[in-house]
Amino acid sequence: MQDLEVRFPVRAGLLRRQVDEIRAVDGVSFSVAPGQTVGLVGESGSGKTTVGRAVLNLTAGAGTATGSVRFDGREILNLPEGEFRPRRKEMQMIFQDPFGSLNPRMRVAEIIGEAYDVHFPHFTGNERLDRTVALLEKVGLSGECLWRYPFEFSGGQRQRIGIARALAVEPRIIVCDEPVSALDVSVQAQIVNLLQDLREELGLAYLFIAHDLAVVEHISDHVLVMYRGKIVESAPSARIYADPQNDYTRKLLAAVPTLP
Repeated sequence: MQDLEVRFPVRAGLLRRQVDEIRAVDGVSFSVAPGQTVGLVGESGSGKTTVGRAVLNLTAGAGTATGSVRFDGREILNLPEGEFRPRRKEMQMIFQDPFGSLNPRMRVAEIIGEAYDVHFPHFTGNERLDRTVALLEKVGLSGECLWRYPFEFSGGQRQRIGIARALAVEPRIIVCDEPVSALDVSVQAQIVNLLQDLREELGLAYLFIAHDLAVVEHISDHVLVMYRGKIVESAPSARIYADPQNDYTRKLLAAVPTLP
């Protein structure tokens, strides 16, 4: 990602004319290597989720993105959906809300099976089920979950289903958009440990978005601190926590709760 900027129009009046614009992302540059986890940290409204959506070409229609986002050397920013679709199976997302990101009218087998419809249409019904069961077991669930609906699961279990859905198309990089912020603290640790194990087993790369520096401490190789649309500090994870250079980074670290 090089010099990425994302602007959203501000509209007013009966005709909804544009009267201003919001620069949500302002000149952001960084890279994610194969097998690496890059943590992107900042408070709500800092622009970090917009960065994640730009990586997956999901800002089209809502805002204007300029700059460069390259995957395997090929420019993907603002590609038409028809040209970008073959890349989608290599780049997936785990969403923040495990309750809102799963269709409540679909069973688990259908939720995960949708990915096969789009990217692996040649699979037979038995192949789809076998792969789905294997994915569920990989994320710590059982094949008995196949025919259950999302409301029958806890928040942590739903997020595991979301992870299985992202893995279904065999991606190379996953954007994790605050994947544990809606979960209990004990469950957060389980999900973070699961993501670490999957990265090591499958050679995945993560862009791990969070507002809490404590969450990304153990999973990230490199940490980016974002404030008002800009990267204000970028350093290896160990250095960020041992010797933060930016005042905003120090404030984020000071806000992390500690046991007495």
